[in-house]
Amino acid sequence: MTIHKILKYLALVIGVIGLILLARIIMAGDDAISASASTQSSVVTPMLWLSYMVLLVVIVLVVFFVIKGLFRGNIKNTLIAVGAFLLIVVIAYLITDGNQIDLKDGGTLSASASHWVSAGLVIFYILAAIAVGAMVLSGIRKLIK
Repeated sequence: MTIHKILKYLALVIGVIGLILLARIIMAGDDAISASASTQSSVVTPMLWLSYMVLLVVIVLVVFFVIKGLFRGNIKNTLIAVGAFLLIVVIAYLITDGNQIDLKDGGTLSASASHWVSAGLVIFYILAAIAVGAMVLSGIRKLIK
């Protein structure tokens, strides 16, 4: 049996279990969920555990296939791409600054957290500009040919 068939049947079993748990949640109703939210034995808890297990399986499979692909393919190009991404992160972190911010709910956002949020936004903008530039360049190349 190939891994594709095994994963297909596993997904089917997880889907059926998820549907049963969803039906259980829907039949319990909003009042039962609200009443059991403060206790450890909630109607939603089994669905959460199923979600955690699915997330764990997905993470393990992604890590496995990424590592498998690294050793089959050209590791030099992968390391160059990871290095370029890390360079973008460093540049974004260096050009941003962090200030302590008072939040609307009365809490505060530390200067370090503010700095990382700003850097994350700049990283997003840089990567979005690169993606748009790559699409425009690809379109221009197709028009020239």
